[in-house]
Amino acid sequence: MFKMVKRLSPAAVFAAIVFLLVQVVCLLYLPYVTADIVNKGLMTGNISYIWSKGFLMIVLSVAGLVGALLNTFLFSKLSYQLGGELRADLYRKAMRFSKHEFDKFGASSLMTRNTNDVAQVQNLVEMAMKFLILSPAMLFGGIAMTYLLSPELSLIFLGTVPFLAVAAFVIYRFASPLYARMQKLLDSLNLFFREGLSGVKVIRAFNKEKIEYEKYKRANQEYTKTSITAATIMSVFSPLITMITSLSTLLIVWIGGNAVAAGTMEIGTIMGAISYSGQILMGFGMLTSVILAVPRGQISAGRIQEVLDMPASINDPKQAIHAGHEKIRLALENVGFRYPGAGKKTLEGISLTVQKGQTLAVIGNTGGGKSSLVNLIARLYDVESGHIRINNTDIRDLDQKTLRQLVSFSPQKSTLFFGTIRANMLMGKPDATDHEIWAALEMAQATEFVRTLPKGLDSVVEKSGGNFSGGQKQRLCIARALLKDARIYIFDDAFSALDFKTDAAVRTAMKEKLRNAITVIVAQRVSTIMDADLIAVLDKGKLAGLGTHEQLSASNPVYQEIIQSQFYTEVVA
Repeated sequence: MFKMVKRLSPAAVFAAIVFLLVQVVCLLYLPYVTADIVNKGLMTGNISYIWSKGFLMIVLSVAGLVGALLNTFLFSKLSYQLGGELRADLYRKAMRFSKHEFDKFGASSLMTRNTNDVAQVQNLVEMAMKFLILSPAMLFGGIAMTYLLSPELSLIFLGTVPFLAVAAFVIYRFASPLYARMQKLLDSLNLFFREGLSGVKVIRAFNKEKIEYEKYKRANQEYTKTSITAATIMSVFSPLITMITSLSTLLIVWIGGNAVAAGTMEIGTIMGAISYSGQILMGFGMLTSVILAVPRGQISAGRIQEVLDMPASINDPKQAIHAGHEKIRLALENVGFRYPGAGKKTLEGISLTVQKGQTLAVIGNTGGGKSSLVNLIARLYDVESGHIRINNTDIRDLDQKTLRQLVSFSPQKSTLFFGTIRANMLMGKPDATDHEIWAALEMAQATEFVRTLPKGLDSVVEKSGGNFSGGQKQRLCIARALLKDARIYIFDDAFSALDFKTDAAVRTAMKEKLRNAITVIVAQRVSTIMDADLIAVLDKGKLAGLGTHEQLSASNPVYQEIIQSQFYTEVVA
């Protein structure tokens, strides 16, 4: 939490505190002036004294109002600026994460931290900056001003403070673990809700709406139950403060009334003490608000800091090396990789070399490590052992920006962003002309349906490309990858939603574009990779074969098995 507070502007904090102190001084002095007017003005009939002190009360009221407005504005501005910075930092940090960090936190948890957790911290900072100064000032200032009026009455307030402090500590002790649990349960709620929305077609197809609802209902009930328990514990504090302060007021009236009857105390003193009891109640009320926010805010701050402090598993080297652009060569040397926490390696002993203008195809059984291999080339993960080199330079010695400029990647899952077709295409090449965009769409066989849209390139792409079919989304993603001027093009099962005719047309059309680059294609269909210069056959994470289609189909058992599973010869008896 302290790290986050350090972000605040010292000058703005100082100014806000100054205005807050103006407000406090005015609030504390007003009951004293009121008591003075009653004792020395009303009781003696001194009209001029009443007018002079009345004018002072007006000045104090206006100054207090101005101070309150300005410090509230500044504290709110500081807290919302902090919230904005935290959200920006979380997003920036998430954009630097490798798939390893994403896998650790999960998308739903990162979303909760960027919204709910930031809001909790933002509220806590705003209340803490103001109330942690205002509350003690009102509390102890009220006691001090009461002492100036009557030392005897101030003892009543001093006796109540320890009881309130003990109550606050006990309630905080019980509530803090519950708020930590609430934030974790909120992660689960977001996860179930997100999966339910994204997988609604599958849920309906298998008639599992009731089962999925029950899963969400159980998580929701657990969150609700925990929230009610925490709120119940915290709700005890406010009535407790009211009760203790009310008893204090009764004692003031009782003791003060007897003193007035005995002629040892004036009525204005009792009025001032009662006013200060209200201010002390206000002070503890504000302290209650802070205590309510502290447990949840602390937990949220810790969750935010956990993300910000997470070291990135993939970092740029201190001294980046230039890979060179004249020629392009991709080499994998005894590459090994395992996912974090996995006992067995996903890839082991992978070695191959691809030259400029060549196409490398990667094929194998499901779970054989195909996508993992191309993720390593794009450095979405780092190798555990061995090297991946571009022009004899290990990709770990390149800064990530340079590597990403060299590589154009079309992932296994077709991802389109809310906006327009043009905006999605320009992600591949920000300065691309309409002619270049249409050329890329032509290569991807996407012009047929894009031209039929009323607004063409400016047609709306809904969230996740929901207004396009699977094949259309895939072709748009291929076009985006082809639009980029890169040296290595990676297509991770990017042709799976295309029919055989469209698949062949796309591969034929993009040959000219890719003739001076390296192309890496992950595919399930043999027909997609038959004309590749080099085919890598993966089996259980190992390189089971490497060669052309003709070589492998003649001698490689794993490749032959894949061919036999996709083609058959009708035998006539």
